[in-house]
Amino acid sequence: MLSKDKIQRINELAKKSKSEGLTLKEQKEQKDLRQQYLKNVRQSFKNQLTSVKVVDEDGTDVTPDKLKEEKKNNQYNGPLH
Repeated sequence: MLSKDKIQRINELAKKSKSEGLTLKEQKEQKDLRQQYLKNVRQSFKNQLTSVKVVDEDGTDVTPDKLKEEKKNNQYNGPLH
């Protein structure tokens, strides 16, 4: 999970970028922070997706095999972070 400080910094840099522009150092920092943020979002989504079980109207498990395999792999490797 991204810290509140890093999220706050992302927002500060975005605001400064719109109002007055960023230095090269700040542009690099913004790019790095955005990459960290996106990595975190993708990982969180993957964690949520692997916890999904799909059932039809009859209650039969129809979870796609690919998702079942990913879920099985995560049980042995622990949580995705």
